[in-house]
Amino acid sequence: MLGKFGDMMGKLQEAKKIAGEIKDKLDNTSLSVECAGGDIKIEISGNRKVKSINVAAALQHGDKKQLEEQLLKAMNLAIEKADKIHDEEMKKVAGGLMPGLF
Repeated sequence: MLGKFGDMMGKLQEAKKIAGEIKDKLDNTSLSVECAGGDIKIEISGNRKVKSINVAAALQHGDKKQLEEQLLKAMNLAIEKADKIHDEEMKKVAGGLMPGLF
């Protein structure tokens, strides 16, 4: 019984180490999305932290509501892209350590 528990604890320790490595990798992964014909650009990390937002000067003097809608669209696209990368990386680890979990 203790042998199986020890094996499980070893796997959990390994998973924790690998999860930390993946977090670091995702922190250093930059994803970019563009919206409004490229007038809005957002850079986000693989861990879903927004790094920058760039709005073209042409949009800064236009319709406030339209700009807000385009910003929301771009932010959501960026988050979806980061979620996909994040989930793929975590499944790789979980699948290798605990087959059948994902």
